[in-house]
Amino acid sequence: MTDAQAPLLDRVFARLLATPWLMRLPIPMYRHGLGWMLGDRFVMIEHLGRSSGEPRFVVVEIISRERNVIRVASGFGTRSQWYKNLVANGVAYLSTGRARRVPAHVRILSGDECDRVLAAYALANPTAWKHLKGAMDSIAGGDAGIPVIEFTPPRAE
Repeated sequence: MTDAQAPLLDRVFARLLATPWLMRLPIPMYRHGLGWMLGDRFVMIEHLGRSSGEPRFVVVEIISRERNVIRVASGFGTRSQWYKNLVANGVAYLSTGRARRVPAHVRILSGDECDRVLAAYALANPTAWKHLKGAMDSIAGGDAGIPVIEFTPPRAE
């Protein structure tokens, strides 16, 4: 692929990412305990609607994983409904691999922390990062700010 073809591919990728029915396809798999079939690269986040209080679901790529820590990026930035819901109420249950509906503490990383996590992802996955960043920039109409959300075990109250 030439460099001239990359922006076109990024725009196509952006359009696919913005297709709701396509992005929602993995959710029934996770809800029926079959998320393990997608491997450990993805996580289903169950969150509560900020207005309705109803359960909502999204499947996203895990960009960083450590013991008891999962980090994901909001590719559509702060416009993502799931991101807005997590900011509003901080309620999350995670399903990944064979783990189902595990409660998690939500933390939105600072700008510097996001930069470090995204730089590490870009270093480990240069091709994926190039096209993901290109697609997000295309959707944003410029340089996309991509927030990162960190999930850890719930804190004892």
